[in-house]
Amino acid sequence: MTTASIPAAGGRRRQPTKLRRAVRRNVTAYGFLCGALICFAFFSWYPMVREVILSFQKTNFVDPPKWVGLENFRTVVNDPAFGPAWVNTAVFTMLALLCGYGIPFVTAIVLNELRHARAYLRFVVYLPVMLPPAVSVLLFQWFYNPDYGLFNQVLDLFHLPGLQWLNSTSTALISLVIVSTWMNMGSGTLIYLAALQTIPSELYEAAELDGAGLFKRIWHVTIPQTKLILLVMLLLQIVATMQVFIEPYLLTGGGPENATVSVVYLMYQYAFNFGNLNAGNALGLMLMIVLMVFSAIYLRVSRDNTV
Repeated sequence: MTTASIPAAGGRRRQPTKLRRAVRRNVTAYGFLCGALICFAFFSWYPMVREVILSFQKTNFVDPPKWVGLENFRTVVNDPAFGPAWVNTAVFTMLALLCGYGIPFVTAIVLNELRHARAYLRFVVYLPVMLPPAVSVLLFQWFYNPDYGLFNQVLDLFHLPGLQWLNSTSTALISLVIVSTWMNMGSGTLIYLAALQTIPSELYEAAELDGAGLFKRIWHVTIPQTKLILLVMLLLQIVATMQVFIEPYLLTGGGPENATVSVVYLMYQYAFNFGNLNAGNALGLMLMIVLMVFSAIYLRVSRDNTV
């Protein structure tokens, strides 16, 4: 009787042993995965879900919240600054894309072609990124000063009239674009430079043997070989520039005449100056939907082109 029960008892012991071994083998991976999921859930997903809920509520965080449907959205849409905020954000994004996307790529190509002082020039290009954004913005506030600013002094050297950089509706937004481009140029340049250095030199040598000049080498070798990183940087830059805030917040306060008010700045105004946090959440939800739709379309189009 005892010999017949031994295999059954042994068989029962083997199953938990295999399971235990599998858990031990993967417990580290599951631990890292759970940590990442908890961080994402707490710091990214929960704020987004909370924003969606708050955009349909009216609350002061003391009394119980009240569901108000689309009232917060109507409040935001009827604001006179709503239209200019979206227009300014779109124009800022296009201008920042023209300057902040092309200039770092060209700079990276030039640095990649240099044979001397390459490390020093990389440091110089990356230096603005190491400055805190607020410091960079306040530095440009001095540059833009119409009385003693650096830019008007340069114009004066060429006997040109000075400009009201931040006080004129025609120059205020482009002034913010210049600040943004200067602050972010270093990181973009280094990313492009890293991508350029992965291109095999044999491709350039073959192009030179075929008689290709500099621009043909860039068009037929550099751009195709860095196409993936260019597409990724394009998406990241558009998403980042559409959330412009610190430049109008510190330099212009949205003025003059709402010429530099952006969507995120208007969101800040509702949340912290107008005392209407729910309307700010409604505006944030609109911006999030716009960025999600744009990202989905962009990824679909770029995937079709890269396959």
